[in-house]
Amino acid sequence: MATQRKAVALISGGLDSLLAAKVMLEQGVHVEGINFYTGFCVEGHTHAIRKKDKAKPKRNNALWSAEQLGIKLHIIDIIEEYKQVLLNPKHGYGANMNPCLDCKIFMVGKAKEWAIENGFDFIITGEVIGQRPMSQRKDTMPVISAESGADDLLLRPLCAQNLPETKPEREGWVNRAELHGFSGRTRKPQMALAEKFGFDDYAQPAGGCCFLTDKSYSVKLTDLWASRGKRDYELDDIMLLKVGRHIRPKPGFKLIIAREEGENNFLQGYKKQFITLMTMSHKGPLTLLDGEASEEDLRLAAQIVARFSQGREAPSVDVQIAEKGVNKLITVKPLPAEGILPAWRV
Repeated sequence: MATQRKAVALISGGLDSLLAAKVMLEQGVHVEGINFYTGFCVEGHTHAIRKKDKAKPKRNNALWSAEQLGIKLHIIDIIEEYKQVLLNPKHGYGANMNPCLDCKIFMVGKAKEWAIENGFDFIITGEVIGQRPMSQRKDTMPVISAESGADDLLLRPLCAQNLPETKPEREGWVNRAELHGFSGRTRKPQMALAEKFGFDDYAQPAGGCCFLTDKSYSVKLTDLWASRGKRDYELDDIMLLKVGRHIRPKPGFKLIIAREEGENNFLQGYKKQFITLMTMSHKGPLTLLDGEASEEDLRLAAQIVARFSQGREAPSVDVQIAEKGVNKLITVKPLPAEGILPAWRV
């Protein structure tokens, strides 16, 4: 009897990786999924917090994909290792702070390491030629294969017929004729294949599954680095960039102001790490102060916070400032709307 071959599939939670794994399963290949956690993943984070996103499914799409496929999913934390990919990308950034090509090379390389350690034969991804402007082009496909070290053990089932044969195809581990030749940005072939396989609740494409592709998030990240004078971050930093209004009235500090109850509750978990401000005479948002602030700065911060409370039109608002376990109450006049300069908004 022929040996059943084993493939590790990079599962992002999107439709393409779901379909690529399914195509292999249909050919009798044993497939297990791998999902790398960088800290920048969109997966359910803000959707679970904000009421405006309440209609969106509160799920991890990579786990959902694995459940639909009936395969094991290995979620691997690469937060620390990923820093060098983001901070020093050999191939540069995309439209925002997304190092897409270096990211794919890194993840395929990590998948190859995992495959060798766990006795798997080859690697599969859901890449489609022409779908992403930076990492999924015909000229970048060989770069990913070569620089990751995967070489011809990397198979892309959705566009394989547009690429040279890989070892799994040459050795007869998979049938090339049953692979696909998708290309371009259209999703119609994938949607038709999803219908054929009975997948109807998959994640919709929205610029990728990474916050680094988002312009406003990238601006906040570069602002964070500029304010600290160094390009570095911790997990808490990148989580907080996903939440609240970010206002920097002065170079030395910024305010993170909750926009609704869900964000208010989320920011509660950071009260011990930051100076916090909360309006007491009127309902208002919890605010974190990130940085160093003088007494004058704290008064300005309190005026800004008062502006975002229900006392915005009141002659005065009481604001509690908590710092290192010590609370003090000050009374301020809310800053007028025109006093919050557009340049302050990060």
